[in-house]
Amino acid sequence: MKLAKDRYVVVGADFAGYPLKEAVKHHLTERGWTVEDVTPVLEETPMYQRAGFLVASKIAEGEYEKALAFCGTGMGIHIAASKVPHVHAAVAESVPAAKRAATANNANLLAMGAFWTGARLGEAMADAFLEASFGEGYEDWAGFLEYHQLGYDECEHFDYEAFKANGFTVPDAKEVVLGAEPEGLAY
Repeated sequence: MKLAKDRYVVVGADFAGYPLKEAVKHHLTERGWTVEDVTPVLEETPMYQRAGFLVASKIAEGEYEKALAFCGTGMGIHIAASKVPHVHAAVAESVPAAKRAATANNANLLAMGAFWTGARLGEAMADAFLEASFGEGYEDWAGFLEYHQLGYDECEHFDYEAFKANGFTVPDAKEVVLGAEPEGLAY
């Protein structure tokens, strides 16, 4: 698997996200990242959902740890990518949200919308997402990692039929005590 810590990432976009993807890809390459682009030709970009399936498949198949996906709003490609097994996709419109997607939610795909995300913001969000690790920065928050690991695990192994059969509650749900938020934590 190509890991973010080793500066590998896969990217993909539909026609609307293509310009932002190109700016972010150029930025990452300049910073020493190896970037695989599954949608390298504008005139050949698939519809948003197909681009989402394609870039997310690189995670599902164990080729990449993290991915970046781009469409007009970030929403459509995010929804599509989320349908692919083992993909935990997030949409961000700010640098703190991009970082928190990685550190708190253990997201492995970040979607961005080119309609209202400028190149510099997209570059900064990509940096924040790719350079952050699950739990990082929250070591002083008692129960933080355990709480969010439980959330990740329940999403990863979610079985709707079992959930439904159990009265729309998670079967055998575990509990984690999340301590008080430390003072001075910005995000």
